[in-house]
Amino acid sequence: MANSQAMCTSFKQDILNGLHAFGASVIRGATTKDSFYGALYLASGGSQGAGTTAYSSSGELAASGNYTAGGNVITNATAPTTSGTTAYWTPSASLVFTTLTSSGAFDCMTLYNNTASGKNAVAVYTFSSQNITAANFTLTMPSNAAGTALVNIA
Repeated sequence: MANSQAMCTSFKQDILNGLHAFGASVIRGATTKDSFYGALYLASGGSQGAGTTAYSSSGELAASGNYTAGGNVITNATAPTTSGTTAYWTPSASLVFTTLTSSGAFDCMTLYNNTASGKNAVAVYTFSSQNITAANFTLTMPSNAAGTALVNIA
């Protein structure tokens, strides 16, 4: 069998577990899980995407109508895992905003690491524009499997 170039699958999982630090600016001081949040952003904001590096209140729903600035905590009871050459992770529960009254139409959620400071954005997820008055809003999490998990590193 010939050698083949590839990123090691175990390394992908270790990235999700925060094991490796290639630079001198290591901020990891504990071995506990970080706290992740999901913040909702106005459709008119239009600034969340691949270039997002950190949580920002700019363009976020206003902290009113039962929405808290910074969003809601994400239930993180599922450990990152691998299948084939993909490392993946999905929150262990749906993200629910109870009795939400939005301050305008919103169409995305930014997943970010609230424990880390600075560059703490993980991903931005878009959906059809919503405008909600005193109702529950639920973002149902996908199945935790390679190719369908919320975070996939292939």
